[in-house]
Amino acid sequence: MNLDAAGAALVVTPGALLVAAGALRRGRARRPFAPGRARSFAWQAYTRALTRSAEQALLSARCAAGPGAPAVVTVEDVLRLADERFGYGEVEREDAAAALRHAYERAGSPADCVTDAYSSIQ
Repeated sequence: MNLDAAGAALVVTPGALLVAAGALRRGRARRPFAPGRARSFAWQAYTRALTRSAEQALLSARCAAGPGAPAVVTVEDVLRLADERFGYGEVEREDAAAALRHAYERAGSPADCVTDAYSSIQ
């Protein structure tokens, strides 16, 4: 066996083994490789969607308020936006209230906004 044939064998053999393993698995994952990482990613996506929903609810309430009138933002608005825009139908009310409080405080607690997120604290 010459050097070129040995090099080709070293390249082709692992590739053939990977193709055979893929054919045995039929191209689908049977369980996640890292369940902890999958849970962490799902939680990050959930909190990101709630944060975006709260910010959008705050912005839409400000746009809908008339001149001189306070913008009223409710936790229900956040829950509705999380369901409509991000597909999270089962959102805990406490999580939505926390996201709304966070967005409200990040906006500098404006005097022209009123929210019920603080009444959800127990």
